[in-house]
Amino acid sequence: MKYRTLEVETHHGVGIVWMNRPEVRNAFNDVMIAELTSAFRALEAERDVRAVVLAGRGPAFCAGADLNWMKKMAGNSFAHNYEDALGLARMLHAIDTLSKPTVARVHGAAFAGGMGLIAACDIAVAAQDAEFCVSEVKLGLIPATIGPYVIAAMGERAARRYFLSAERFSAAEAYRIGLVQELVLPQELDEVINGILGDLVQGGPAALAATKDLIHSVAGGHIDESLIADTAKRIATVRASPEGKEGVRAFLEKRNASWVPVPDQPGTRAAKRPAKARRS
Repeated sequence: MKYRTLEVETHHGVGIVWMNRPEVRNAFNDVMIAELTSAFRALEAERDVRAVVLAGRGPAFCAGADLNWMKKMAGNSFAHNYEDALGLARMLHAIDTLSKPTVARVHGAAFAGGMGLIAACDIAVAAQDAEFCVSEVKLGLIPATIGPYVIAAMGERAARRYFLSAERFSAAEAYRIGLVQELVLPQELDEVINGILGDLVQGGPAALAATKDLIHSVAGGHIDESLIADTAKRIATVRASPEGKEGVRAFLEKRNASWVPVPDQPGTRAAKRPAKARRS
Protein backbone atom coordinates (compact mmCIF):
# COMPACT_ATOMS: atom_id res chain seq x y z
CA MET A 1 0.00 0.00 0.00
CA LYS A 2 1.19 3.51 -0.82
CA TYR A 3 1.23 5.93 2.09
CA ARG A 4 1.46 9.72 2.07
CA THR A 5 2.93 10.18 5.56
CA LEU A 6 4.66 6.86 6.23
CA GLU A 7 7.25 4.52 4.82
CA VAL A 8 6.55 0.90 5.65
CA GLU A 9 9.24 -1.69 5.06
CA THR A 10 9.76 -5.33 5.92
CA HIS A 11 13.24 -6.76 6.35
CA HIS A 12 13.97 -10.31 7.46
CA GLY A 13 10.69 -10.79 9.29
CA VAL A 14 10.66 -7.34 10.89
CA GLY A 15 8.22 -4.61 9.89
CA ILE A 16 9.44 -1.03 10.13
CA VAL A 17 6.93 1.81 10.20
CA TRP A 18 8.68 5.10 9.53
CA MET A 19 6.75 8.27 10.24
CA ASN A 20 7.87 10.37 7.29
CA ARG A 21 7.01 14.03 7.82
CA PRO A 22 10.48 15.28 8.80
CA GLU A 23 9.67 18.86 7.82
CA VAL A 24 7.23 19.05 10.78
CA ARG A 25 9.21 16.68 13.03
CA ASN A 26 6.71 13.91 12.26
CA ALA A 27 3.83 15.77 13.87
CA PHE A 28 0.67 13.86 13.06
CA ASN A 29 -2.54 14.94 11.41
CA ASP A 30 -5.69 13.09 10.46
CA VAL A 31 -3.96 11.51 7.46
CA MET A 32 -1.07 10.14 9.50
CA ILE A 33 -3.42 8.87 12.19
CA ALA A 34 -5.46 6.95 9.60
CA GLU A 35 -2.33 5.64 7.90
CA LEU A 36 -0.73 4.46 11.15
CA THR A 37 -3.93 2.58 11.97
CA SER A 38 -3.97 1.02 8.52
CA ALA A 39 -0.27 0.14 8.58
CA PHE A 40 -0.41 -1.66 11.91
CA ARG A 41 -3.53 -3.57 10.92
CA ALA A 42 -1.84 -4.61 7.69
CA LEU A 43 1.27 -5.79 9.55
CA GLU A 44 -0.98 -7.75 11.91
CA ALA A 45 -2.17 -9.74 8.90
CA GLU A 46 1.33 -10.47 7.53
CA ARG A 47 2.27 -13.91 8.82
CA ASP A 48 5.96 -13.48 7.98
CA VAL A 49 6.29 -10.34 10.11
CA ARG A 50 7.44 -11.35 13.60
CA ALA A 51 7.98 -7.93 15.20
CA VAL A 52 7.40 -4.26 14.35
CA VAL A 53 9.58 -1.19 14.87
CA LEU A 54 8.02 2.31 14.99
CA ALA A 55 10.47 5.07 14.06
CA GLY A 56 10.66 8.62 12.75
CA ARG A 57 12.53 10.09 9.80
CA GLY A 58 14.49 13.30 10.26
CA PRO A 59 15.47 15.04 13.50
CA ALA A 60 12.65 13.84 15.74
CA PHE A 61 10.58 10.80 16.64
CA CYS A 62 7.26 12.68 16.82
CA ALA A 63 6.56 16.22 18.00
CA GLY A 64 2.87 15.56 18.70
CA ALA A 65 -0.02 17.05 16.76
CA ASP A 66 0.41 19.12 13.61
CA LEU A 67 -0.33 22.79 14.35
CA ASN A 68 -2.28 23.35 11.14
CA TRP A 69 -4.42 20.32 11.88
CA MET A 70 -5.01 21.55 15.43
CA LYS A 71 -6.03 24.97 14.10
CA LYS A 72 -8.57 23.34 11.81
CA MET A 73 -9.96 21.15 14.57
CA ALA A 74 -10.39 24.13 16.89
CA GLY A 75 -13.00 25.52 14.52
CA ASN A 76 -14.97 22.29 14.24
CA SER A 77 -18.01 21.14 16.19
CA PHE A 78 -17.98 18.84 19.21
CA ALA A 79 -19.24 15.98 17.06
CA HIS A 80 -16.44 16.43 14.55
CA ASN A 81 -13.82 16.70 17.32
CA TYR A 82 -15.21 13.59 18.97
CA GLU A 83 -14.93 11.52 15.79
CA ASP A 84 -11.43 12.86 15.23
CA ALA A 85 -10.38 11.97 18.79
CA LEU A 86 -11.82 8.49 18.35
CA GLY A 87 -9.57 8.06 15.33
CA LEU A 88 -6.51 8.90 17.43
CA ALA A 89 -7.66 6.63 20.26
CA ARG A 90 -8.24 3.75 17.85
CA MET A 91 -4.83 4.25 16.28
CA LEU A 92 -3.14 3.95 19.68
CA HIS A 93 -5.28 0.90 20.43
CA ALA A 94 -4.21 -0.73 17.15
CA ILE A 95 -0.57 -0.34 18.16
CA ASP A 96 -1.16 -1.41 21.76
CA THR A 97 -3.10 -4.54 20.86
CA LEU A 98 -0.94 -5.72 17.95
CA SER A 99 -0.34 -9.42 18.58
CA LYS A 100 3.32 -9.04 17.60
CA PRO A 101 6.01 -7.37 19.73
CA THR A 102 6.50 -3.67 19.02
CA VAL A 103 9.60 -1.54 19.58
CA ALA A 104 9.67 2.27 19.57
CA ARG A 105 12.92 3.75 18.20
CA VAL A 106 13.07 7.14 19.90
CA HIS A 107 15.31 10.06 19.03
CA GLY A 108 14.96 13.83 19.14
CA ALA A 109 11.63 15.21 20.31
CA ALA A 110 8.89 12.93 21.61
CA PHE A 111 6.13 15.30 22.67
CA ALA A 112 2.42 14.94 23.52
CA GLY A 113 0.95 12.36 21.15
CA GLY A 114 4.46 11.17 20.38
CA MET A 115 4.68 9.98 23.96
CA GLY A 116 1.44 8.10 23.43
CA LEU A 117 3.00 6.27 20.50
CA ILE A 118 5.97 5.26 22.65
CA ALA A 119 3.80 4.09 25.52
CA ALA A 120 1.57 2.04 23.20
CA CYS A 121 4.61 0.03 22.09
CA ASP A 122 5.83 -2.93 24.14
CA ILE A 123 9.45 -1.82 24.26
CA ALA A 124 11.00 1.64 23.93
CA VAL A 125 14.66 2.34 23.21
CA ALA A 126 15.73 5.99 23.36
CA ALA A 127 18.82 7.90 22.36
CA GLN A 128 20.40 9.77 25.24
CA ASP A 129 19.67 13.12 23.61
CA ALA A 130 15.93 12.48 23.20
CA GLU A 131 13.56 14.91 24.91
CA PHE A 132 10.04 14.36 26.22
CA CYS A 133 7.04 16.49 27.13
CA VAL A 134 3.32 16.08 27.82
CA SER A 135 2.51 19.59 26.66
CA GLU A 136 -1.28 19.60 26.40
CA VAL A 137 -2.20 21.74 29.42
CA LYS A 138 -0.11 24.64 28.09
CA LEU A 139 -2.51 24.73 25.16
CA GLY A 140 -5.56 24.49 27.37
CA LEU A 141 -6.01 20.84 26.41
CA ILE A 142 -5.66 17.51 28.22
CA PRO A 143 -3.69 14.33 27.36
CA ALA A 144 -6.87 12.27 27.23
CA THR A 145 -6.44 9.66 24.49
CA ILE A 146 -2.77 9.06 25.26
CA GLY A 147 -3.40 9.08 29.02
CA PRO A 148 -4.15 5.38 29.61
CA TYR A 149 -0.98 4.31 27.80
CA VAL A 150 1.39 6.91 29.21
CA ILE A 151 0.13 6.47 32.78
CA ALA A 152 0.56 2.70 32.46
CA ALA A 153 4.12 3.27 31.24
CA MET A 154 5.36 5.94 33.66
CA GLY A 155 3.04 5.41 36.62
CA GLU A 156 0.50 7.66 38.26
CA ARG A 157 2.97 9.58 40.41
CA ALA A 158 5.16 10.65 37.48
CA ALA A 159 2.05 11.42 35.44
CA ARG A 160 0.82 13.79 38.15
CA ARG A 161 3.98 15.83 37.73
CA TYR A 162 4.52 15.77 34.00
CA PHE A 163 0.88 15.93 32.88
CA LEU A 164 0.29 18.96 35.12
CA SER A 165 3.57 20.84 34.72
CA ALA A 166 3.99 20.18 30.99
CA GLU A 167 7.72 20.59 31.57
CA ARG A 168 10.24 19.01 29.26
CA PHE A 169 12.30 16.16 30.65
CA SER A 170 15.35 14.26 29.55
CA ALA A 171 15.85 10.76 28.23
CA ALA A 172 17.55 9.90 31.53
CA GLU A 173 14.39 10.90 33.38
CA ALA A 174 12.23 8.96 30.91
CA TYR A 175 14.36 5.92 31.71
CA ARG A 176 14.15 6.50 35.46
CA ILE A 177 10.34 6.63 35.46
CA GLY A 178 9.98 3.64 33.11
CA LEU A 179 8.69 5.33 29.97
CA VAL A 180 11.65 3.87 28.08
CA GLN A 181 13.47 0.68 29.00
CA GLU A 182 16.79 1.25 27.23
CA LEU A 183 18.91 4.40 27.06
CA VAL A 184 21.73 4.38 24.52
CA LEU A 185 24.14 6.58 22.62
CA PRO A 186 22.52 7.83 19.39
CA GLN A 187 24.96 5.87 17.26
CA GLU A 188 24.09 2.67 19.14
CA LEU A 189 20.32 2.96 18.74
CA ASP A 190 19.98 0.52 15.85
CA GLU A 191 22.47 -1.99 17.21
CA VAL A 192 20.60 -2.24 20.51
CA ILE A 193 17.23 -2.54 18.78
CA ASN A 194 18.60 -5.28 16.53
CA GLY A 195 19.74 -7.18 19.61
CA ILE A 196 16.28 -6.95 21.15
CA LEU A 197 14.69 -8.10 17.91
CA GLY A 198 17.10 -11.03 17.87
CA ASP A 199 15.69 -12.11 21.23
CA LEU A 200 12.07 -11.50 20.23
CA VAL A 201 12.20 -13.81 17.21
CA GLN A 202 13.28 -16.69 19.45
CA GLY A 203 9.76 -16.79 20.88
CA GLY A 204 6.96 -18.76 19.29
CA PRO A 205 4.66 -16.43 17.32
CA ALA A 206 1.51 -17.79 18.96
CA ALA A 207 3.17 -17.73 22.39
CA LEU A 208 4.17 -14.10 21.95
CA ALA A 209 0.62 -13.16 20.98
CA ALA A 210 -0.82 -15.11 23.91
CA THR A 211 1.70 -13.51 26.29
CA LYS A 212 0.69 -10.02 25.17
CA ASP A 213 -2.95 -10.92 25.72
CA LEU A 214 -2.06 -12.30 29.17
CA ILE A 215 -0.36 -9.05 30.15
CA HIS A 216 -3.34 -6.98 29.03
CA SER A 217 -5.73 -9.25 30.89
CA VAL A 218 -3.98 -9.58 34.26
CA ALA A 219 -2.04 -6.33 34.71
CA GLY A 220 -3.36 -4.56 37.77
CA GLY A 221 -5.92 -7.27 38.43
CA HIS A 222 -6.72 -8.72 41.83
CA ILE A 223 -5.44 -12.27 42.27
CA ASP A 224 -8.61 -14.16 43.11
CA GLU A 225 -10.08 -17.56 42.18
CA SER A 226 -11.31 -16.23 38.86
CA LEU A 227 -7.85 -15.00 37.85
CA ILE A 228 -6.20 -18.20 39.10
CA ALA A 229 -8.57 -20.29 36.98
CA ASP A 230 -8.07 -18.02 33.97
CA THR A 231 -4.28 -18.26 34.07
CA ALA A 232 -4.41 -22.04 34.53
CA LYS A 233 -6.69 -22.32 31.50
CA ARG A 234 -4.34 -20.18 29.45
CA ILE A 235 -1.24 -22.28 30.11
CA ALA A 236 -3.15 -25.55 29.64
CA THR A 237 -4.36 -24.32 26.25
CA VAL A 238 -0.85 -23.36 25.17
CA ARG A 239 0.71 -26.61 26.42
CA ALA A 240 -1.75 -28.60 24.33
CA SER A 241 -1.19 -26.49 21.20
CA PRO A 242 1.06 -27.62 18.32
CA GLU A 243 3.45 -24.74 18.98
CA GLY A 244 3.64 -25.52 22.68
CA LYS A 245 4.34 -29.20 22.03
CA GLU A 246 7.00 -28.34 19.47
CA GLY A 247 8.71 -25.90 21.84
CA VAL A 248 8.94 -28.39 24.71
CA ARG A 249 10.05 -31.17 22.38
CA ALA A 250 12.79 -28.93 20.92
CA PHE A 251 13.99 -28.02 24.40
CA LEU A 252 14.19 -31.66 25.48
CA GLU A 253 15.95 -32.60 22.24
CA LYS A 254 18.41 -29.70 22.66
CA ARG A 255 17.61 -28.12 19.31
CA ASN A 256 16.03 -24.92 18.10
CA ALA A 257 12.27 -24.84 17.76
CA SER A 258 10.90 -24.80 14.23
CA TRP A 259 10.12 -21.07 14.32
CA VAL A 260 13.65 -19.97 15.27
CA PRO A 261 15.54 -18.62 12.24
CA VAL A 262 18.72 -20.47 11.39
CA PRO A 263 21.93 -18.39 11.70
CA ASP A 264 22.54 -17.80 7.99
CA GLN A 265 18.94 -16.86 7.17
CA PRO A 266 16.87 -13.70 7.71
CA GLY A 267 15.54 -13.15 11.18
CA THR A 268 18.72 -13.79 13.16
CA ARG A 269 20.60 -11.17 15.13
CA ALA A 270 23.29 -10.97 12.50
CA ALA A 271 20.92 -10.84 9.57
CA LYS A 272 18.27 -8.42 10.80
CA ARG A 273 18.60 -4.79 9.89
CA PRO A 274 15.34 -3.38 11.17
CA ALA A 275 16.14 0.24 11.02
CA LYS A 276 18.45 1.14 8.15
CA ALA A 277 17.99 4.05 10.46
CA ARG A 278 21.08 6.01 9.80
CA ARG A 279 19.09 7.73 7.07
CA SER A 280 17.14 9.58 9.77
